[in-house]
Amino acid sequence: MLSSRRKIRLETERLTLRPPMHADFRAWTALRQESSDFLIPWEPTWAGDHLSRKAFTNRVYWAQRSIANGTAMPLFMIRRSDDVLLGAITLDNIRRGPAQAGTAGYWIGGRHARQGYMREAIEAVVHHAFSILDLSRIEAGCLPENDASRRLLEKCGFKYEGVAQSYLQINGRWRNHVLYANLRGDRRGKTDVGRG
Repeated sequence: MLSSRRKIRLETERLTLRPPMHADFRAWTALRQESSDFLIPWEPTWAGDHLSRKAFTNRVYWAQRSIANGTAMPLFMIRRSDDVLLGAITLDNIRRGPAQAGTAGYWIGGRHARQGYMREAIEAVVHHAFSILDLSRIEAGCLPENDASRRLLEKCGFKYEGVAQSYLQINGRWRNHVLYANLRGDRRGKTDVGRG
């Protein structure tokens, strides 16, 4: 299974989802920089060297180690029609044993938002997680006021589970998050009552 994890590449109708490579540095930096006003309110505070080549190189090496170890699946979203980087999605904190779970996180460049790309990416990653990685539960969280992300998760089959107090530091402050989960073979809200 280790060799199959090293060569992760998911194809959707419009996207190729693949691990970051060193050659992505310029495209990643440009997209993050041009989208900073769009992204910063929803993300942890960027380190002073966030957009540096060294930080990106560390990101690539972390992605390679995480995939090889089976602890995370960091993927860049590449538009197939023109090979443009649109954003990224990561299935992180993959837990085996009785949990069989992981946590999804994602971002997209401002000019690519609200075009259905992230929904396509989330659905592909969830399908891969359930069918190939044999996970049972995918979790995701977002700020309560992030209506776009909440709607997106719900459209992708995630269901609201509650609020986590002071869950993550976002833009320099500890913030509550609303938590969602997508379960393989989800039966929440379904009942066999009345079937006879």
